Amino acid sequence: MKFSVAVLALVASAKAFSPAPKTPSTTALNVAAPPMTRFDRLKQTYKGPKVETTDEEVDFTYEDFATAVANTDYSFSRNDVVKGVCVEYDRGGAIVDIGAKASAFLPEQEVALVNVGKNIEDLVDLDDEMDFQIISDEDENGQLLVSIRRIQYRQAWENVIKAQETDEVLEAEVVAVNRGGAICLVEGLRAFLPGSHLAGQMPTEDLIGQVLPLKFLEVDQENNKLVVSNRRAVVEQQMEDLSRGDIIQGMVKALKPYGAFVEVGGMSGLLHISQISYDRIDDLEKVLQPGMQVKCMIIDHDKVNGRIALSTKTLEPEPGDMLKDPSLVFDKAEETAEKYHARMEAERKVREEAARDIVLGLGDSLEDIGGLNGNDNDESDPLASVSDNLDSLLA
Repeated sequence: MKFSVAVLALVASAKAFSPAPKTPSTTALNVAAPPMTRFDRLKQTYKGPKVETTDEEVDFTYEDFATAVANTDYSFSRNDVVKGVCVEYDRGGAIVDIGAKASAFLPEQEVALVNVGKNIEDLVDLDDEMDFQIISDEDENGQLLVSIRRIQYRQAWENVIKAQETDEVLEAEVVAVNRGGAICLVEGLRAFLPGSHLAGQMPTEDLIGQVLPLKFLEVDQENNKLVVSNRRAVVEQQMEDLSRGDIIQGMVKALKPYGAFVEVGGMSGLLHISQISYDRIDDLEKVLQPGMQVKCMIIDHDKVNGRIALSTKTLEPEPGDMLKDPSLVFDKAEETAEKYHARMEAERKVREEAARDIVLGLGDSLEDIGGLNGNDNDESDPLASVSDNLDSLLA
């Protein structure tokens, strides 16, 4: 069957305008995409740090950077002291950036020399640069252990040795007691205070927490041994303020055949039997007893060895009052001492005047002798300047 040319043309044009057959959609065949996580959303929106760019060329390529990183020396040795920054508190310590491949770790027990009752947050601040001592080799992760306590320990011994050399008085807190004495913290180091070197106290629990003046008896860094004395520090401080003629109050600690020992503010003074009264003493126990409070005058002292010599007879209103009524002597001690000092000063002036008169009389006699000999030359007289020299000494 034949079709006309017009019909064939119409069919051809219809095919040309007909839509193409649909193929299955690729999207429809795939499984639905999973929901985005918070990290994915942040990554999509994060534009990165704002970096200022320049058209200028620099003489440093990515290859140069990689070479520089490869050649960087991260070598750290045990006991090296390095700068670092605590960046984070971690369980049992803190993470420290010391510029190594991996962060270092600061154990809690290495935070400070004295850390009793304190948290690591109270002892180390984040982001503060400080010194750390390396105390280990790298582990399998390249991490090192560091310490602040070791540095403080070394510095404490340097301070202690310097204080011993200058023989200075320092103060320390008592942290424990035992039968032999007490334990004090000196620059963070534990020092032993023998009970015999406590001034006026016993090593009891009441001593814990007290701050005492101390001086060193022994410093041995090699054996980690420190021995201190409270009595020596107290005695030397008190001796600086004591002078002959001062009135002090103390307690009789012991009686001996030759006198009594009186404790004065932690130091011991000797009240010799000849200095107790102007009257003769046959039985010392009838005059003084251990535990008795007395007032005495200092008649001599040895500041180097911390010894003082005492007297009560200089405080007697009347000779023999110490045997008759000791309380009267102590009540009037200051008044009697003033009279005693005035009497001693008057006697001193009398002696000086007598010595001056003797010297002047001797000078007049020598001048008369020189006149008889017809020689007025003072240079030939070996005693010509005696009077002037004595005048200057007695003035």
